[in-house]
Amino acid sequence: MTAEHRHIRSFVLRQGRVSNAQQRAHDTLLPVYGIPYAPQPIDLDMAFGRVAPKILEIGFGMGETTATIAAAHPDNDYLGIEVHTPGVGSLLKELGGQQLTNVRIIQHDAVEVLQNMVAPASFDGAHIFFPDPWPKKRHHKRRLIQPPLVALLAGRLKPGAYLHAATDWQEYAEQILQVFGSEPLLKNSAEGYAPRPDYRPQTKFETRGLRLGHGVWDIIFRRV
Repeated sequence: MTAEHRHIRSFVLRQGRVSNAQQRAHDTLLPVYGIPYAPQPIDLDMAFGRVAPKILEIGFGMGETTATIAAAHPDNDYLGIEVHTPGVGSLLKELGGQQLTNVRIIQHDAVEVLQNMVAPASFDGAHIFFPDPWPKKRHHKRRLIQPPLVALLAGRLKPGAYLHAATDWQEYAEQILQVFGSEPLLKNSAEGYAPRPDYRPQTKFETRGLRLGHGVWDIIFRRV
């Protein structure tokens, strides 16, 4: 990856308010569920304390979907990467409240985590659900899903593993489809967009949008 891409962040650290409950969960539960960033490879089986399918989620937002999926699929382990403290605190609160043991969190930039902490062919699947669309054209370079990241991510997937993105911005969906389709290590699992699989729960925001006639696009590719 070039220096140019390495220094373009896929996020902006907004000054979002952290609630007392989120801060309390962050302070008390991050030592339990968190994996500190360090520029050295990690043993994911050791981090979770077992051998199980490993699913990556980049940018889990407030974590509702992550917790729901993890609770519904206890046989899988989920590694969530997120930079924003309110979202990390919110997910930690859910994990503690539901006593889920199959989620770990790294609060750091996903590109550096993938570059420095994750070995090739580590994951059985990866989720990127509703990434920031950066709708203004001059901000498109800030979008998470760009060819260098997808190439890096594809190399961290096992052969046969899936890469699943979802967005409610049609223009971004078209870009994602093009970027995934241009990566030699990936092959589309559908003819164009895929139907929403059962494992991805429909969010309240998504349900409201669909009721108003807004679209949602799922893009699911497989690692060849």
